[in-house]
Amino acid sequence: MYMKILIVDDAAFMRMTLRKMLEEFGHEVIGEAVDGNDAVEKYKELKPDLVTMDITMPNKDGITATKEIKQYDPNAKVLISSAMGQESMVKEAIIAGAVDFIVKPINPQRMMNAVAKAGKS
Repeated sequence: MYMKILIVDDAAFMRMTLRKMLEEFGHEVIGEAVDGNDAVEKYKELKPDLVTMDITMPNKDGITATKEIKQYDPNAKVLISSAMGQESMVKEAIIAGAVDFIVKPINPQRMMNAVAKAGKS
């Protein structure tokens, strides 16, 4: 299922890696954001089908941004990715409304499965 995706990560290398991975899976990356504030603004502007959201970012973290996006659009689909795979972070991400949580470094097959799952939810 084709999706329009917004990538949110403060690391340019990670955004580039995710863009390449998602485009190889046949999806369109319609925007990139560098922090949580940027993510909320771009979500409202671009109305993506899916957001890939880093947790640890300057200005506003991914959990707070996810809550704000879900408040704005309860049907928003946010996929959290972070190098911090602690159980508490995973729980916090899911409570915030994330559809899934992927630990970095991101396994392409795991990402493809998570995007497919998000597309069905």
